[in-house]
Amino acid sequence: MALCMRKSAKVINHLNSNMGLVGMINLLSPWRSALFHHQEFSVTAPVAQTLGNPDADSSIKATHFSSRRFKSTKTDKQLNSLNDADDNKVYWEAHHPRILDFPGGKVRFTPEMRFISESPEERTRCYRILNDGGQLIMGSNVIQVSEELAVKMYTDMIILQTMDTLFYEAQRQGRISFYLTTIGEEAINIATAAALTIDDCVFPQYREPGVLLWRGFTLQEFANQCFGNKADYGKGRQMPIHYGSNKHNYFTVSSTIATQIPHAVGAAYSLKMDRKRACAVTFFGDGGTSEGDFHAALNFAAVMEAPVIFICRNNGWAISTPTSDQFRSDGVVVRGRAYGVRSIRVDGNDALAMYSAVQVAREMAISEHRPILIEALTYRVGHHSTSDDSTKYRPANEIEWWKLARDPVSRFRKWIESNGWWSSEAESDFRSSVREQLLHAIQVAEKVEKPPVADMFTDVYDFPPSNLHEQEKLLKETIRRHPQDYPSDVPS
Repeated sequence: MALCMRKSAKVINHLNSNMGLVGMINLLSPWRSALFHHQEFSVTAPVAQTLGNPDADSSIKATHFSSRRFKSTKTDKQLNSLNDADDNKVYWEAHHPRILDFPGGKVRFTPEMRFISESPEERTRCYRILNDGGQLIMGSNVIQVSEELAVKMYTDMIILQTMDTLFYEAQRQGRISFYLTTIGEEAINIATAAALTIDDCVFPQYREPGVLLWRGFTLQEFANQCFGNKADYGKGRQMPIHYGSNKHNYFTVSSTIATQIPHAVGAAYSLKMDRKRACAVTFFGDGGTSEGDFHAALNFAAVMEAPVIFICRNNGWAISTPTSDQFRSDGVVVRGRAYGVRSIRVDGNDALAMYSAVQVAREMAISEHRPILIEALTYRVGHHSTSDDSTKYRPANEIEWWKLARDPVSRFRKWIESNGWWSSEAESDFRSSVREQLLHAIQVAEKVEKPPVADMFTDVYDFPPSNLHEQEKLLKETIRRHPQDYPSDVPS
């Protein structure tokens, strides 16, 4: 054995002298992946189509780090252990002085002192298919969209716009206590929902009612929740727009920022353990990435190889805090790489780009058991909520420019009209019909009886503890003594 290895060492010495270290490593494949773990990969979906350029590659390309975990040399050393320990030591020191077998993978040494730059020379590019005029960009990679699907995507965006208008007005009239719009972010809502299936678990923030709308949540159900009546699935316990539906696999909205992100990772890991062909999807804003939950969730997802899609709606503002005051990195997309998460930046105002990116991301997450981070660049045209006046911290002309020049609904309309799938007459008729339906739903919801006070103390314990009984008794007594301070339409 020792003789055999001495001959092998001579062969490798010859290779090294003629080919150099790098050439030898290229030949010896077990070490190659350790030194060159950055690579380009192509994703070709069966239904992908290259538009406007028949000779172009029809794959959607992106850059990632490694499709597998970093490999350690320990197994290789054990499999190739030598009887002659001295020969092994001489061979190893002579030919591998630059590789450290460190827990988690092999690391190459360098005599240079080189700090990793805090920012790239060029910002990460943004994937888009439609320009601001609704025209296809030459050579775009896009998943095919049928007329039926495209029209449904557009009409659901119209419904979302109508909901925002009428519910916002209802709040201003004092008929509901709170509301929050999705103006400017309709494409992220609807296009994402269209690319998912009902088996995919959705963990929303609070600006994604379009996902629930796409899955079949009715206008009446939306109205019931906002008015907190007896038909509301949350029994009036939640603020308006805090929707939730077991039937539609849409977890209930929580106001606390970013808490839904690690929840989604846990659900995704459960889906993986159960061998379900589904993934978890969670939404959050750029402000949510400043929370520890975001960082813990990305690391957890990468290590556990959970099929989860993280969708960041980077709309430029965390209430009144601009992104420039939140982080110095190139947005959010670059954070995925630090945790070993494949990532892409997408034009969030381009419905076709969002649909294509999410559909491909979903397939990657499920078939490859991996998390995906999508940073959707968009703009919050509306105020943060009805409790906010955004003109106090950003110029009105900036808001107006995004509303007119970058509106995702108008952009998508131009595209479907250019295909002959929509018309001005269809637009007028549909908007009028939706407005009428929603006004009726609001009138019905407003008249439905409120849930009884007792419902505030149910659905947590099978047998409520004594302290809850005492609180319920005290509340009812307070209402009886001060009826003028409480709604008269809430049964005691």
